[in-house]
Amino acid sequence: MIRLTFDKYINKIGITRYEVSKRTGIHFRIIDNYYKNKVVRYDSYILDKICEALDCNISDIIEYTSNK
Repeated sequence: MIRLTFDKYINKIGITRYEVSKRTGIHFRIIDNYYKNKVVRYDSYILDKICEALDCNISDIIEYTSNK
């Protein structure tokens, strides 16, 4: 199962969703959906912009866990 950990990461570094929206140029509603893990299909462009703006790796904002 793939799960976004974007919420934990930005809380850990002390940045708001609004600030992420400003840094990336992505609408707040989209950032909010990623924050609340309400995204069904992950957009590589958006994930790239988030990682670039936060200077992080994809593994900082997404995790994979096995269902075994």
